Amino acid sequence: MDKTEPTLQQIATDIQNFGYCMLPGLLTPAAVQELIEAVQGEADSGNGQSAGANTYAVRNLLYSSARVRSLAIQPHVLQLVKSVLGPSARAVKATFFDKTPGANWKVPPHQDVTIAVREKAEAPGFGPWTIKADIHNVQPPVQILEQMLALRFHLDDCDEKNGALKVWPGSHTSGRLKDAGIAEWLSNHDPVTCPVPKGGVMLMRPLLLHASSPATNPTHRRVIHIEYAGLDLPNGLRWLDELWK
Repeated sequence: MDKTEPTLQQIATDIQNFGYCMLPGLLTPAAVQELIEAVQGEADSGNGQSAGANTYAVRNLLYSSARVRSLAIQPHVLQLVKSVLGPSARAVKATFFDKTPGANWKVPPHQDVTIAVREKAEAPGFGPWTIKADIHNVQPPVQILEQMLALRFHLDDCDEKNGALKVWPGSHTSGRLKDAGIAEWLSNHDPVTCPVPKGGVMLMRPLLLHASSPATNPTHRRVIHIEYAGLDLPNGLRWLDELWK
């Protein structure tokens, strides 16, 4: 996993085998600053979730932020995504996360098993349904999740001191895990910490088992998390947002 400038085939192979890949230097310093300002603008307009003076999350960024929409469909970004998901890949959701002294949370080992859709519709294998920030969320069949990929764009240096992700390589191949399955993975496999430098990106499958510890040096750990899908949804269901180019 310590390759420099991996080829698209190497990236796709790493994601197939391990469930993730990290790429430093994907964003220029100027692009990072533009994204920080864009997300701060969203927070200042009241779109975020805050703890004191610090915003720790902003949802639905594909809808609200032109700068994030532009990032999601940059040719070099889509080239990465399509090397894994194929030519039908499109961005379907974007969220901003931060860890600060006022919002320094712990995330236990889990998989990302819900998707956001425009409206609720009955479809075989979809459920249970929930609503987050006025948006319908649902657990889809595992085959849907297996055709998704998340890109985590890092706006700060991120290591174990400020809440870098820990992942269990290969766990994405085990399908949707129940509590017993997660416990088995934790008992029998060692996690890997994923430091990502400012301007870098982490690509990961949603079914990859991952966790995040509270930061021991909480300043900022700003991440724009963009989800991509390589397929349409069935039974009239529609992704919350769909951007492709």
